[in-house]
Amino acid sequence: MKRIGRPDLPAIEGGTPVRRGLLPYGHQWISDAAIRAVTRVLRAERITQGPKVQQFEEKVASYCGARYAVAVSSGTAALHLACLAAGIHVGNEVITSPLSFVASANCVLYCGGRPVFADIEESTGLLDVKEVERRVTPRTVGIIPVHYAGLPCPMKDLAAIARRHKLLIIEDAAQALGAAYRTGSGGGAGSGWVKVGGCSHSDMTILSFHPVKSITTGEGGMILTNHAELADRLRRLRTHGVARNSQPRKGSWYFEMLDLGFNYRLTDIQSALGLSQLRRLDRFIERRREIATRYHRALHDLRDWMTLPFWPPTQSIKHAWHLFPIRLNLEKFRVGRAKIFDALVAENIGVNVHHIPIHLHPYYRRTFGYREGDYPVAERFFQRVLTLPLFPRMRQTDVEDVVEAVRKVIAYYAV
Repeated sequence: MKRIGRPDLPAIEGGTPVRRGLLPYGHQWISDAAIRAVTRVLRAERITQGPKVQQFEEKVASYCGARYAVAVSSGTAALHLACLAAGIHVGNEVITSPLSFVASANCVLYCGGRPVFADIEESTGLLDVKEVERRVTPRTVGIIPVHYAGLPCPMKDLAAIARRHKLLIIEDAAQALGAAYRTGSGGGAGSGWVKVGGCSHSDMTILSFHPVKSITTGEGGMILTNHAELADRLRRLRTHGVARNSQPRKGSWYFEMLDLGFNYRLTDIQSALGLSQLRRLDRFIERRREIATRYHRALHDLRDWMTLPFWPPTQSIKHAWHLFPIRLNLEKFRVGRAKIFDALVAENIGVNVHHIPIHLHPYYRRTFGYREGDYPVAERFFQRVLTLPLFPRMRQTDVEDVVEAVRKVIAYYAV
């Protein structure tokens, strides 16, 4: 075998780690300006249910190109309320991806419906459009496409399926704020960039503001839509289903509970942080793309031992690069994925796995009878995937450490 890296002994085998401290797979970047913005709210009259929440909603809606935005306490809350506002109920089926965090399917269960999985395209990790069409039944009412790793799904194709079968679409863009795609082909007349979140091909889009996402509010999420009725219902549902001033004659204090809602509010403290983060979003995404580019160039010659993430045509897709998931060609190693994972962690490289297919979790196996082999492409993807660290605050030396550790471990364990 040709030499593919340093011949050093991996740390897990008694060698010296590539770096001293652990580099996580994702991490927030909070500036001094953001801390000052939060401090100002802490000293203000209202730290929740005040003006910052609406300001944050308006700025995110404007950035994404949507008419309305409703901030909530988490991305999971956003998914739940989107399904609830859409009227999903017992007897309904909603098609989604098995390659996602469990919230992408749990949100349907919360409303009494049933999530139905469609397999993925192995090259991208995104829903296979043909598999989606194959899963449509008379009980199907919607599709939840997951923009895996920050790569936009083929929304025009999914929207065509939705139109044919009269289905709603809720985009799970928890990993994709900052991504975009062209509406036309070839970049000519009639084509233009559409940002994920603008709901150009969907009824609603959800975002997450967890610390490892494109921007953070600590915990938090948002639902975007272009439908006023949905926005109004979402606002009620996040605040116990309560409507104020519904009967002005009874007094300005009067309110009524019109729906069974929840307390899913985002605070002004979090919104102040979100506003500060949003001002840096484009730079964050640019930096993520720079790191992804460096990984691709530095690891390209290892393609016999790994498959790098799908690199989209830049003239038609702007990837948000939330994750950098490599897939190991396991037949080229004398150990399994778990050993390679542990070896990289021993080098102080905080790799991760995204994601365990939802249908393989014990609850889904027990409740719906799912088994290994039900979604073979997603399962094969999962069995080989490793996520390398990628976040805007990574230094060039951090990127070099990741590359060195990957090359070191692969060189030692390759057949």
